[in-house]
Amino acid sequence: MARATAADGVGLAHQVGGGGEPLVLLAGQANSHRWWDGVRRDFEHTHRTITLDYRGTGDSDKPDEPYSTRGFAADVIAVLDDLGIDRAHVYGTSMGGRVAQWVAADHPERVASLILGCTSPGGAHGIERDDSVRKSLAQADPEAVTRALLELMYTPAWLADHPGPHNTTGDPAMPGFARRRHLAASARHDAWDVLPAISAPTLVVHGSDDVFNPAANAPLLADRIPGAKLFLVPGARHAYFEEFREVASPAVVRFLSGLKHR
Repeated sequence: MARATAADGVGLAHQVGGGGEPLVLLAGQANSHRWWDGVRRDFEHTHRTITLDYRGTGDSDKPDEPYSTRGFAADVIAVLDDLGIDRAHVYGTSMGGRVAQWVAADHPERVASLILGCTSPGGAHGIERDDSVRKSLAQADPEAVTRALLELMYTPAWLADHPGPHNTTGDPAMPGFARRRHLAASARHDAWDVLPAISAPTLVVHGSDDVFNPAANAPLLADRIPGAKLFLVPGARHAYFEEFREVASPAVVRFLSGLKHR
């Protein structure tokens, strides 16, 4: 682990593994780099993987001030600068996909390709989860909320065989104020107007049965970003990249490998 410094002085913990062309892996809301622990090695035989702890998570600083997905994108650039990386592939899932949209829109010269997983354009054009999902996550009992979140992430069959611990349900050491800041940042995301200007080759990936971030957002993104490809993972919920890693990871690697032959 190393630390970079953002433009506003916030310390950003980041981690590097593998070898080859750099591939940034961006986690979901209120999660640290541990989000990727289950699948990171799928990419490290072909790429040098870079993760970071968002401000408010993991070993990064945790200022109690407004966060934004666009601000997180600037933090990604600060990490790349610290590592001396001019250009990288960027793979973001869930809120990380929202952050990745801004990385590609604001810093096109830094993005070799873009993979957007289980994410949304946000704003008025994004398709929101329905009320039943919201109610399941707003219960007073924390254990009930965790169970509901796990069922949104994974199929019952997978959960029966994988009792945990799970790295996709939030950073357990994260302060409450930072969780709320992350939630607000993700909820305020709206990149609809800049999506047509994204020039990086793009792959959109989504679980077909995702209702946490509805799968209908995937074709919206693919249609909005010029030349983007769409890959749906049949039967997968929100954490498609982990439960269905034997399908999803090779699809991402094939996409990245195909860029070399253009």
